Amino acid sequence: MFPKLPVVAFLLVPALLAAQDPPDMQKVLERLDRLEQENRSLINEVRALRQELEASRTITGSAAQGSAVPAGTGTAQDASSSATAAQSTASSTPAVQPEAPVAERVTVLERRMDEQAQTKVEASQKFPVTLTGMVLFNAFLNGKANNAQEDPTTASLTSGTNVAGANLAQSVIGFLYQGPRVLGGGQVNGSLYMDLSGGTASSLGHTLRLRTATLEIDWKTRSIVVGQDKPIISPREPNSLAQVAVSPLTSAGNPWLWEPQARFEQRVSLGSLFGGSAAGLRADIGVYETSEPTASAAQYASTLSTARPALEGRFEFWEQFREGSRIEIAPGFHTSDTHVAGVSAPSRLFSVDWLIQPVPKLQLTGMFFTGENAAGIGALRQGFTIFGENVVSVATAGGWAQLSYLATKRLSFNAYAGQESNAPRDLLSGEIARNFMYAGNAIYRLGPNVLLGAEISQVRTTFVGNTLRLNNHYDLALGYLF
Repeated sequence: MFPKLPVVAFLLVPALLAAQDPPDMQKVLERLDRLEQENRSLINEVRALRQELEASRTITGSAAQGSAVPAGTGTAQDASSSATAAQSTASSTPAVQPEAPVAERVTVLERRMDEQAQTKVEASQKFPVTLTGMVLFNAFLNGKANNAQEDPTTASLTSGTNVAGANLAQSVIGFLYQGPRVLGGGQVNGSLYMDLSGGTASSLGHTLRLRTATLEIDWKTRSIVVGQDKPIISPREPNSLAQVAVSPLTSAGNPWLWEPQARFEQRVSLGSLFGGSAAGLRADIGVYETSEPTASAAQYASTLSTARPALEGRFEFWEQFREGSRIEIAPGFHTSDTHVAGVSAPSRLFSVDWLIQPVPKLQLTGMFFTGENAAGIGALRQGFTIFGENVVSVATAGGWAQLSYLATKRLSFNAYAGQESNAPRDLLSGEIARNFMYAGNAIYRLGPNVLLGAEISQVRTTFVGNTLRLNNHYDLALGYLF
């Protein structure tokens, strides 16, 4: 039954597209025409107000000149009559503000037009698109067991040399977009994020690489989402400016692989259960495409199915207490099968993730998972082992936790650690039995969109045979958000 899920999802796409009636699209086009007309009217109004402002200045200047009476002309009675008439007119006519109201209106309208010009990105379909992202500069220093990587996720079995350097490859470019309302009032929106970590490690060899992308339709209590993202059972991750090209704690308790997926989400309000202001349940279930690791025996590499559909579900309970106090707990499951050497190696995982915020300045987040064959979703790439003609799924357990202290609006401190353990009995010599990493960082906001970060981390990798290797990593980061 399960392998047919992608086929069913594929067959549903034409039906969903067919459900969009031509009259709905006509309404969208008519709304866009109205918006364009309103923009033209806004421009014409600004021009008219400018002309009115100039005219009011001219009239005010002429009145001031006409009221100046030369000395020695007229009589005292005439002057008295004129003063009386002026007082009568002033009492019967409301006071006029000749310049301030018009000037203020012009200023407000011009600011509105400037804001539109700053946030607007032209799109062929005339729907809002926002450019976002981060220019990120990293300077780093690595220990000798760095696996010849700038930001290693495991320590190498053999020692090399210390490595220091800098790069901008972890810079991120993104687009946020919003579409029309379709399918019974659902709001279409989504995102697309890329970075420069593709290509080679050379500063002249970087290429754009797709990170995540989503397209979703949101209704009041449910959503349909397709795209490329982290596993459904692993939506959270630690805060770091040092590890951005891959998720922090990769291979150390944080399954992270950005892979194609489709999911359905249902949201249910539960009122107030434990004295909080609101509570609810968010249930997600969907299909995730795994990325299977290379077969441990080279002769079976050609028999490996490199991608497999997985069924995943996550069920989050949340409750909001006073402002800045919240709890979220979400159990989940993953099930799939790796096809290699003509047999199936099962992948079965149970997970739970959480967010606990007792006070506004303190947050505890994390995740735990256990089961077998977790490599396909971004854990250690040791999902199965071939012993002779037997294929064995590797028993595994892992997780991570982070404690964040929001000291001020500008300064935050994060301490996090994670570990993944694979059963040595299911591994070959030279493979990793345990990978543990811990780190601490401080992130300071120099300005509204400028971040300065400093991080120190250590990864401790234990290989089969109880050989332990360590690698330290030091990172200084400067990021500009746009």
